[in-house]
Amino acid sequence: MPAITASMVAALRAKTDAPMMECKKALTEADGDADRAEELLRIKLGSKAGKAASRVTAEGAVAASVDGSTGALVEVNCETDFVTKNDSFLALVQACADLVRKHNPADVDALSALEYSQDGFGPTLEDVRKGLIGKIGENMSIRRFKRYSDGGKLASYLHGTRIGVLVEYDGDDVAAKDVAMHVAAMKPVALSSAEVPEDLIDKERKIAAEKAAEDAATATAAGKPAQSPEIVAKRVEGSVQKYLKEVSLFNQTFVKNDKQTVEQMLKAQNTTVKGFTLYVVGEGIEKKVDDFAAEVAAQVAAAKGG
Repeated sequence: MPAITASMVAALRAKTDAPMMECKKALTEADGDADRAEELLRIKLGSKAGKAASRVTAEGAVAASVDGSTGALVEVNCETDFVTKNDSFLALVQACADLVRKHNPADVDALSALEYSQDGFGPTLEDVRKGLIGKIGENMSIRRFKRYSDGGKLASYLHGTRIGVLVEYDGDDVAAKDVAMHVAAMKPVALSSAEVPEDLIDKERKIAAEKAAEDAATATAAGKPAQSPEIVAKRVEGSVQKYLKEVSLFNQTFVKNDKQTVEQMLKAQNTTVKGFTLYVVGEGIEKKVDDFAAEVAAQVAAAKGG
């Protein structure tokens, strides 16, 4: 079994908000597999273990560029939070969004090959990126972008430079802006329950089934009668349906009025949301966490050996 370091426990706690000892137990049971440990915490602690799942795991910035019915959202990553406040880096991020909107590149490579000059570097965006790496002394990379140009209206919302949202809609501008802010706050994964990706549903069903099995084992140990397979199946399916409502935009409770769902608010405002894109800086990227204690110990040992 791999050693469970303090940095591994700290990283899992930062992601899940679970108690330190529970994180250590989960990592031990999962043989150091962070993803499996997170699942085990969800099984044991329920939704409490997922409350910080959207926390960022890398540095960088998002930017939006909208002109009429054409718009783009982009994320560019860097190594440290210090660089995210650098004017040259922020200018590069905004330039990426503007270039995507104007030129509709097929992918990051095509975007990088577009003409662009900044800070004395050029003539392409890639040349500027490389030049700024040398100037600032830190690596930076264009991670992803999304472009809209289907003729619908667009609303954008940026929460600082770390969260960005683009909403495609028809109808009321204020309602659409409110939806963009709602998406940034509540982080839905799809418009409706039917559009939630199957892999997320399968993962949630697996967690619900394991939670039901653990609850059954606890009940048996306490001398309580076991629930029938049918009841257990209904509990699992109920958990999945609850999850689908929590992560689908239309079913979520509207952040500005807890008496309405987003779908009800949109209907009242004669507004239709066709789609949205949400970028949270570093989401899904594993951030390197240095185990300084282990590093110092290794250096001391090496010095003694020398």
